[in-house]
Parts: sequence; structure tokens; C-alpha cells
Amino acid sequence: MPFGLAQPEHLVRSRPRQLHDGIDYKQARIERVDLAARTVHLVGGIRLTYDVLVVASGAALLPEETERLIGEGWGEKVFTFYDLPGAVGLNDALERFEGGRVVVNVADLPIKCPVAPLEFAFLADWYFQRRGIRDRVRLTYATPLDAAFTRPVADKALGGLLAEKGIELVTEFTLGEVDGKGGLLVSYDEREVPFDLAVVVPLHGGAEYVGRSPGLGDELGFIPVDPHTLQHPDHPGVFAIGDAAGLPASKAGSVAHFAGEVLTHNIDRFLAGQPLDASFDGHTNCFVETGFHKALLIDFTYDTEPLPGHFPAAFGLPLLKESHANHLGKLAFEWLYWHSLLPGRELPGVGSAMPECGKNPIPA
Repeated sequence: MPFGLAQPEHLVRSRPRQLHDGIDYKQARIERVDLAARTVHLVGGIRLTYDVLVVASGAALLPEETERLIGEGWGEKVFTFYDLPGAVGLNDALERFEGGRVVVNVADLPIKCPVAPLEFAFLADWYFQRRGIRDRVRLTYATPLDAAFTRPVADKALGGLLAEKGIELVTEFTLGEVDGKGGLLVSYDEREVPFDLAVVVPLHGGAEYVGRSPGLGDELGFIPVDPHTLQHPDHPGVFAIGDAAGLPASKAGSVAHFAGEVLTHNIDRFLAGQPLDASFDGHTNCFVETGFHKALLIDFTYDTEPLPGHFPAAFGLPLLKESHANHLGKLAFEWLYWHSLLPGRELPGVGSAMPECGKNPIPA
């Protein structure tokens, strides 16, 4: 959306219209979860009792937790593309931008879709080249990590692309304060990165009600779960999926999708009094748009690095390589999401476990 490649009306759809018949839908703010009474309290005095509770309330943006992030300059030269108003406002700001320093900054981790800030940097390079002003723009990517990405193999590819595209990389930069008037991002160790336009990914936390529900979440408001069964360690009737789950995996849509297969199986087993299936491997699959009608694809698990080769089999899409085929795959995925994955129709040959066929091991 910030680059004019998508429109809000194509991205937002009615939630109840996506549900199958026979699912009771209630939309109300959650006050708290009473784990002892196995009851969810909603605003208005509504109480929902449960035998199994699945927490799927995602991650919330917490820009107010960073000093002066939403102060002077917010919505003028400091933006985020992680919500709809921010993405729309950033589109207008980019259209007016005629040169200067653009800084893409991840405030801290964890965040939703860890490759998205990198995608923004790559697409910004493409966008300014298309407008013919790339030589007047200094692009910087500032991250709290010690590299461009968490996984060394993927970092080699993604960090290499930053260098190729002339995008400066600033590492171990954890955002402490934003000086919107002076155009400065200031890290906790007091390093400064100047900007004319700052694109900040704010701090993330769990849903607000989690903090009002003793025993449900961790200090960040995410739900602790067994990484392989998705079950809460202290409350057997509670499971979590997606960004709400405190998993050692990316907070990405693909993780929610792959975990769903194991979760539904485990709910059946839990209700039947059977041992749970501990097979979720943290499978994560991400397209990374790199501009110029190309994209890169990575596929990995808790224990397996992103590997070169093809996905999902030997004659599939190339892994860890820019290609037009991957770009087309990402474009096609939007249709597949709405019409196949969200309604619960599985993709043939793509299950919860990471496929090994078509991948090439990396020499030691």
C-alpha cells in the first residue's frame, strides 16, 4: 500500500462472511479470561464458558511505549506501515518525498512478519528508482539484530541484497526515543540515526486483555505454549495459535497456517483424553518482495536453516534466490489466501511439516 501497489478496499473484508455455517460468531471486547472458572468475560456482561480455549488474538502495536514516537512529527515524517491508517499516510508521504534520508527501523523484537521491514527497504529502492530520484535518497535499515535477519543463511542472502541495492545497514540499534522535530532516532545506547522520513515498526505486545487475566500470558502479553503441541504449560484446556502464541518462531501468517493442522488434531485428542501430537516443527515460509518484479522465498523450521533448492518439491519455486516466479507466486498467494487457505482448503503437497524434498543441504 505505501507504494501504491495495493488498495485498502482489496485488503479488508468482513470477518463473519469468512466463517462456515454452524459457527457462532460474537464480536465484543474481551474483559478477561477466568482460567479457574473456564470462562471468558466480554464487555456487556456476556460470559462464555469453554472446555477448550484457543487464544488467537494476535499481536498489538505499542507505539506509545517508545518515548516520543507518537509525538511531534508522527503522521508527518514519522510513520508505520503496520496498520491501515499508517500505510495510507505513508503512501501520501512517499508521493510528496523528493529526496533526503529515509530510515526503516525495527524498534525491538518480536514483531509481526519479520521480513516485512526488509521488504519495505527493497521496495523503497525500487520505488525511488522508478520515480528517477534514487540518487537523491539515502536509504538506511536500522535493526536491533546483529545482522539483517535472524537466520545466518537467510541473512547472507538478504544482507547481500541490502548491500547490492546501496541500503545502509545499522545493527544492534534498539530504539529508545524519537525526536520528530529534529529528525533523529536515538537508540538506548544513545547512538543517533538522522532522518527526513522515518518508517518505524513499533514495539509489539499481546492483546490487552491478556494482562488482565492472571496466569494466561507472559510479561509481553503473549501466551506461553509448548512449542510442539501448542498447549499452555499450566492450563491444559488452553491452546494458542498465530501471533498470540509465545513460540520461538516467526510471528507470520504461514506459522499460524502450519500450526493450525497440529492444533486441530490436538484439540480432538485432548477432548478424547488422548496424548497430544507433538509434531509442530515451527515451519515458516516467507516470500520476500525485492522489487523489479522479483521476490525471494525462504522456508525453515525451529531447527533447520533456510536451505537452497526448491519449494515444495524439486520442481517448485526457487529458494533463497530472487526470481520472477517467486514474485508471481506472492501475487497468486493473495487469491489462494482468501479462497483456499482461509476457508480451510489445504494446498496439495504443502502440509504442516517442512518438506525436505527439493532442498539442498548446506556444506558444513
